[in-house]
Amino acid sequence: MSSPKKPSSSLQEKAGISPPEIINISAISQIQKNRRKQPSSQELIAGILDGNRTALSRAITLVESTNQEHAEKANEVIKGCLPNANKSIRIGITGVPGVGKSTFIEAFGTFLTQLGKKVAVLAVDPSSSLSHGSILGDKTRMEELVKDENAFIRPSASGDTLGGVARKTRESIILCEAAGYDTIIIETVGVGQSETAVHSMVDFFLLLKISGAGDELQGIKRGIMEMADAIVINKADGDNIKKANQAKLEFNRALHLFPPKKSNWQSKVTTCSAITKEGISDIWNTISDYVQMTNETGFFPEKRKEQNHFWMMETINEQLKLNFYNQPEIISQLEENKKAVQNDEISPFAAAQNLLKLYFSKSS
Repeated sequence: MSSPKKPSSSLQEKAGISPPEIINISAISQIQKNRRKQPSSQELIAGILDGNRTALSRAITLVESTNQEHAEKANEVIKGCLPNANKSIRIGITGVPGVGKSTFIEAFGTFLTQLGKKVAVLAVDPSSSLSHGSILGDKTRMEELVKDENAFIRPSASGDTLGGVARKTRESIILCEAAGYDTIIIETVGVGQSETAVHSMVDFFLLLKISGAGDELQGIKRGIMEMADAIVINKADGDNIKKANQAKLEFNRALHLFPPKKSNWQSKVTTCSAITKEGISDIWNTISDYVQMTNETGFFPEKRKEQNHFWMMETINEQLKLNFYNQPEIISQLEENKKAVQNDEISPFAAAQNLLKLYFSKSS
């Protein structure tokens, strides 16, 4: 009598698929070579001018890189794209966290693409001061717009840039314009001084507000209110419509307390609902009126010139700062001076002067 068959173990290894007897070494080598190959500056420029989104994304990645070789290549790409830039309307959108910026931008962007516009959204996400990471979740929040063939969404980490604006957002605008996007939307972090930085790179600045949040009194304060070309009370739907209309009245009264803008444009206050799409078309009409008026008065092109000058100076300041902290002599002396300042052995101002004298002596 034969013994009973032992059940097979679930951990028993089964025969897999055998590799082919003939392996094309040449094909493998070619595939590996192509994977490592990076497009040249001219290839990226040609791709961007042809509206290739992959080329545009790669170019923006180069622009955002801190690698010196990447920076040189990025400058070549920007130079090649510059003659085809400056043909868009640049719109900055800001508001406190929770005001519904991403939802609004999706509704607004979708409305524009339906009008035949090509929309690029440069969204700046805040970086953690502890882990230095960012969620970069704008593509997730803008589910419909991200699938639109006439839209391009690029989330970027703010990093350590003052104001929460990505260090190279200005250059990214140029690349998007060269790729044929005629409407550039820049979403700010919505906290700190990011509004000031974004205001210096856009044509129209839109401030999103919500009613019932206790911030109507902010309307009588200067700063962000003076920069805004339009104030939009978002989430004006359902039971919130009455509150939104009341907030609109409050902000309209507050705007009359401010002196006239240099552009002579009177800031508008309106309500909208990003959910129901109510009021979205009115916002675009307001922006169109602004562009028409400022072009007729010559303010629009003049503002662009001032912004170019501003960003030239900002780039010089940034490069000087980067060069200062990367000097070997400064690196070695910085820690020593830091400890001396902390121990009250020298004043912060004297320590700074010592380091600057050292830097200029090595630079001369």
